[in-house]
Amino acid sequence: MSHSTVVHSAAHRAPATGPGRRGRYLALVVICLAELLVVLDNTIVNVALPSIGVQLHTDMSGLQWVVDAYTLTFAGLLLAFGHLGDRYGRRTLMMIGLAGVAVMSVGGALATDLGQVIAARAAMGVFAAAVFPATLALIINIFTDARERAIAIAAWTAMAGFAIAIGPTAGGWLLEHFSWHSVFWINVPVAVLVLILTRALVPESKAAHVGRLDLLGIALSLVSVTALVWTIIEAPHRGWLSPISLVGYAFALVCFAAFVRWELRTAFPVLNMQLFRIRRFSLPALAIAVAYFSMFGFLFMITQYFQGVMELTPLQFGLHSLPFAAAIAIGAPLATLIAQKVGTTAVIVFGLVVMSIGMFIAGQVKVETPYLGPVVISMVLMGLGLAIVQGPATESIMSSVPPEEAGAGSAVNDTTREAGGTLGVAVLGSIVASVYTSEVGPRIDAIPDLLMTPYEKSFARETVISVLEIVHRPTNPAFAQQKADLIYAMKSACLEGFQLASYLTVSASLLVAVAVAVFLPWKPAGDSVLLVRRERPEK
Repeated sequence: MSHSTVVHSAAHRAPATGPGRRGRYLALVVICLAELLVVLDNTIVNVALPSIGVQLHTDMSGLQWVVDAYTLTFAGLLLAFGHLGDRYGRRTLMMIGLAGVAVMSVGGALATDLGQVIAARAAMGVFAAAVFPATLALIINIFTDARERAIAIAAWTAMAGFAIAIGPTAGGWLLEHFSWHSVFWINVPVAVLVLILTRALVPESKAAHVGRLDLLGIALSLVSVTALVWTIIEAPHRGWLSPISLVGYAFALVCFAAFVRWELRTAFPVLNMQLFRIRRFSLPALAIAVAYFSMFGFLFMITQYFQGVMELTPLQFGLHSLPFAAAIAIGAPLATLIAQKVGTTAVIVFGLVVMSIGMFIAGQVKVETPYLGPVVISMVLMGLGLAIVQGPATESIMSSVPPEEAGAGSAVNDTTREAGGTLGVAVLGSIVASVYTSEVGPRIDAIPDLLMTPYEKSFARETVISVLEIVHRPTNPAFAQQKADLIYAMKSACLEGFQLASYLTVSASLLVAVAVAVFLPWKPAGDSVLLVRRERPEK
């Protein structure tokens, strides 16, 4: 075996031929629109969850799978598509992904049962995985100047905030006028438009040299993530320490260990484990994973809070969530540029602490808590914390890989986001479901079947979203007080689950903040040269 050394300097790259300044920024606009579509799929569906739950008679586990079916295939295939983009062309993969998202969105729009919705979401995640790593990889190869690249990455991260802003609001408006199917239909014209613009304005790029595709590594990563998330989502129903749950944890752990071992031994890994020896790569990736663990879990919980506890309409929910989204959209580009001056470490640590404070405040919310107060404050702090972390962390990660590995580096960056987000929905959602069911279950079981059918009891036992049905259900005046007491108990139990989930999130964020503060260099990266050693077979 011979050793080759890849030398990468963020500030001293040789200029590459490519589009002019106007062409570069036009391409950036199109790339950000493609990113918008992918992120929108993650946010807009949250607003539709109550409508899907009521119309398709699904429980909390089913609603979690509507979210996680997308993020599971998305997270599991990002590494694969990142490498395929390096090999066959990033623009080509992005266009295939956009076309696939459009087609699979039609499938979701025409779905008539929960299984079809979940299948469509999973297929959409597959094609979204072809789009997302290509967006960041294309930016890295189009913008070779360090300052321009930082501005472009700031715009890329700000677009995520913009998607979060318009996702719930647009979804709420659609549900106000149409059925939940409309949140799928909206993707089709957007995907087609971005596909046409990509072909016209975005230049193609690919790596000069690529190795064999690591099919075994892709399979092991996908199986390990799927097994772990499935076990966590089903744990409230089967028992956190039941035999089937323990087998699921063990199987996921064995698959993950096999994945790591294989990636360290194979000549052309889908995930270059040597990158994690670079602290400016590995620690920001960890920070992003925890930040998205918190954000996705927070979004999943706040959906239930606004629509189940506050009983808002979907459009009202979207409007009430705007402070969270605005904080991300404003904070992300500013944080990236500030990090260029004061260093990535200080900014990431500050962001994690701010996010922890926001999540702690969110966990203290009660049924009587007014919206204008702790609720808004927690959303703003959560949004700012996420924005402060993700922009500088992304720039640090992408500055640590050479341009020819931009697709792989982007895929790692995106995988940490989606893996963290998937686990956030699974873990925090399951904690809330466990607390809620244990508190509410006995009260609902005691209600005579004459007043609630077995299905209505099952639905009410699973999720606070069932309040939407119970409130509007005709009730004999003699039982009005009992109905009001039950609704209050359901809302309180849900918020107790939120509180426990928030404590877990706060602990994880603060632990990572300490790790980043201790192990990540505090000086700005500047002109430092990073060396990445990789083993390659002799030819």
